Amino acid sequence: MAAAQARVPRDGARASGGEDRPRHVPVLLDRVLELLAPALAGRPAVCVDATLGLGGHTEALLSRFPELTVVGLDRDPNALELSGRRLAPFGERARPVHAVYDELPRALAELGIPEVHGVLFDLGVSSMQLDEAERGFAYAQDAPLDMRMDPSHGITAAEVLNTYSAAELTRILRDYGEERFASRIAAAVVREREKEPFRDSGRLVRLLYDVVPAASQRTGGHPAKRTFQALRIEVNGELEVLRRALPAALDALAVGGRIVVLSYHSLEDRMVKRALAERSTSRTPPGLPVELPGHGPEFRLLVRGSEPASEEEVAANPRASSVRLRAAERLGEDT
Repeated sequence: MAAAQARVPRDGARASGGEDRPRHVPVLLDRVLELLAPALAGRPAVCVDATLGLGGHTEALLSRFPELTVVGLDRDPNALELSGRRLAPFGERARPVHAVYDELPRALAELGIPEVHGVLFDLGVSSMQLDEAERGFAYAQDAPLDMRMDPSHGITAAEVLNTYSAAELTRILRDYGEERFASRIAAAVVREREKEPFRDSGRLVRLLYDVVPAASQRTGGHPAKRTFQALRIEVNGELEVLRRALPAALDALAVGGRIVVLSYHSLEDRMVKRALAERSTSRTPPGLPVELPGHGPEFRLLVRGSEPASEEEVAANPRASSVRLRAAERLGEDT
């Protein structure tokens, strides 16, 4: 799974305007429903959709489980407005909340919900954000370099390019974009911004075509994909937010509750892997003949490793090409 795939949109519908927007099947929808069903079916359960987007997964969950309530978190006010319309037929069973997913504990506390039975993360950039050119997420369209998932506050991608030092730019391009030519790109950005500040994506894309060697472009795809991924992650603090959100989500699950995470690049997937591995490993010192009370694993993994989409799903739904799924279930104290 490569960083090159990070532009794959995660959402269940693409924003082409109006209520008649095409509704594509969300990524791995059937598998998500299958994994969450034992925790949600046949009772008044609560599930958190930590990345609500346009509400594709939530709509399917509410339709499949008639006693379910879904708390949907999203930092993007536009996404909340659009998903709110889509989910309006479900009434109070759909609870959209303007929040970043590391704010899950606060959101549940304000709703008076002590624990939940399911959590879903569908990470990455949404179809709506890619399709709205003025957001600056897509390198295929010339647009202002914004990239904020919540456009009401925070630093923009243009501000990152125009104010970060060459060393800072190199770090985020290398760490968040896994970009081999990070230092070369950073030096070129610093040199060019002295002539004129960066404002639009088109100028950045032209610079990247010039800086990234032609041989790499032939084998590694579009020269802008890793840089745009790195800028987006930096602008939105995505990895820091995910690092806080995962333990909060695991702590919120009731016994028997399940978490499903869909990741689209290796940085996210490694973080999810570590978080689930830590909670599914015994803390009893090696060599003891019995499990010490209170030291057993808190979770059990529900899939082996990370699960990709099937060839059939990718053929029908190209957005699934880079997805990796991980899932776990909370165990009882005496398990």
